[in-house]
Amino acid sequence: MDLKSPRSSAVASLKGIYDLIIIGGGPAGLTAGIYAARARLNCVLLERQALGGQVLTTAWVENYPGFPEGIGGYELVAKMADQAKVFGLKILTREVIGLQENAEILEILTPEEKLLCRSAIVATGADYARLGVPGEDRLRGHGVSYCATCDGAFFKDLPVAVVGGGDTALAEALFLTRFASSVTLIHRRDRLRAAKILQERARENEKIRFLWNAQVQEIVGAQEVDGIKVEDRMAQGVTELPVKGIFIFVGSQPNTGMFQGILSLDEMGFVTTDEELRSSRPRVFAAGDCRKKSFRQIATAVGEGALAVHSAINYLEDSPSPGKTP
Repeated sequence: MDLKSPRSSAVASLKGIYDLIIIGGGPAGLTAGIYAARARLNCVLLERQALGGQVLTTAWVENYPGFPEGIGGYELVAKMADQAKVFGLKILTREVIGLQENAEILEILTPEEKLLCRSAIVATGADYARLGVPGEDRLRGHGVSYCATCDGAFFKDLPVAVVGGGDTALAEALFLTRFASSVTLIHRRDRLRAAKILQERARENEKIRFLWNAQVQEIVGAQEVDGIKVEDRMAQGVTELPVKGIFIFVGSQPNTGMFQGILSLDEMGFVTTDEELRSSRPRVFAAGDCRKKSFRQIATAVGEGALAVHSAINYLEDSPSPGKTP
């Protein structure tokens, strides 16, 4: 649906009050910004750090439509940002520390100021849960990965390790067998938490072997991963495993702490929404990796960013401006 020319008179803002504030500048937030700017909403995007979110940690993106040869994560984000700016999107470097609902408006709180708006899109993303071991941060994007779908093809005919014991870890380990010469699955317990069918498939796959009661102590390598040091928790010994990649699947941590007690979050902290991306607050929408869902990719984030703006416009058109009666 083209949102270039909505019923703009219905969404006009009062002075000092934005129609829409987008919180987060990853793929979901930037896409929302593109659609909102084209729709001529009085809108601003707030990002606490560099635009792009987790995409910036991906050296090369090969599964985003429109780039058959692939594209660097940084370059893809730059193109998204440039496109948003072409349509006049206002972008501010701000860290959002809270959100308050005050009668007919929302108050978006930052350390510098309080911004007012009629609607908001939460697109704050999520961080991959980390092991917190030496070498992990330094070699992130150079053999340390949190997404087999994104990076698996770079390890064709190379040995890799997967850390975790849940559904994601096993599903990604099975996916990696399409490329890697071998996949060593490292789990800190002696049994897996994953669904039985995934366990069966993994055990039947000749490329997968298991290290039980094991814990990664260090990721080794100068410019890229050359191996990992693994502790046998039962024998209390440490050995070095020669692998060229390590894929870590020990959970995700949504960046939603500032909305605790304000929006409905699931037990992991992800924002719960309906199919139109409405949160528990009718004028607050959520899109991208901060939202409760089963699949997190750049493509899904982009689609949700567009849908969130569509839903926000519908809300604005059906709601009176502050201080006015319907």
